[in-house]
Amino acid sequence: MAKVSKIEIPQLKQTFRVNNLRLTARQKEFLALALSHKTQIMFISGPAGSTKTYMAVYAALRHLSSGDDLDMLYVRTIIESGDKGLGALPGNIEEKINPYMAPLEDKLMEMLPQSTTDRKELIETGRIQAMPINYLRGANWRDKVVVADEAQNFTFKELVTLITRLGQGSKLFISGDFMQSDINGRSGFKRMCNLFSDESSMRKGIEFFQFTTEDIMRSPLQKYIIQKLEKELSH
Repeated sequence: MAKVSKIEIPQLKQTFRVNNLRLTARQKEFLALALSHKTQIMFISGPAGSTKTYMAVYAALRHLSSGDDLDMLYVRTIIESGDKGLGALPGNIEEKINPYMAPLEDKLMEMLPQSTTDRKELIETGRIQAMPINYLRGANWRDKVVVADEAQNFTFKELVTLITRLGQGSKLFISGDFMQSDINGRSGFKRMCNLFSDESSMRKGIEFFQFTTEDIMRSPLQKYIIQKLEKELSH
C-alpha cells in the first residue's frame, strides 16, 4: 500500500486562541493552502454543506490571531441581489447588516473559546466587521483578511469591485456555489473563477480550491440530494 504523505499546515503564532478543529484530509489540504504566505486570493467553490464558508472563516481567524495589526471583514449581499439598495430594509446601516451576520456569528461561537471574551472584544473593537458588497466602492484594504460569502450572488461587476480593493498585507477568500444563485443568471462567480484558474494566476498567489459532494458534512441525505441535482443540471 502506498504511503500517504502528511499534509504540512503552516504554524502561525496566535495572539488570541482559536480552537483546534477536527479536520478531514481535504480540509487540511485547504488550510495548508489558505495559511500559506504565498496565497493572496482564494476562490473557493463547493455545494451546500461542503464546509467552504466554514473553512474560509476558520482560515481567516487563524490569520487574524497571528498579528494584532490585522482586521477581518465579512462581505455578502444584503438582499437577493447586491445591485439593489439597502432601502428595502428598515433601520440604520448596522441594523440592516445584523441579520446577515448570523452565519458568521455561528462560526465564531464554534471556533473561538467560550471561556474567553475574545469573540465579544473582537467585534466591539472593530477587528471583526461585516459589510454588504454595495458599500465597497472606494475602499482600499491594508492588513485585512476578507471573507466574501455567497459569492454566487455577486455580479461580475461586483466581483471586480471586490478583488480590486485588495491592498498591502491583505488576503481575500471568495466562497460560492456554482449550482446556486438568487440573481437570475447574472452571477459572475463562475466566470471570475475561470478567469483566474490558470498557472499565471497561481504564480501571483491567486488560488482556486473546489470542495465536492464528498466533502458534504451536514448529512447523508444532503449529499444524496446534491448528487442528484448535479446530475440533473449537467444534462
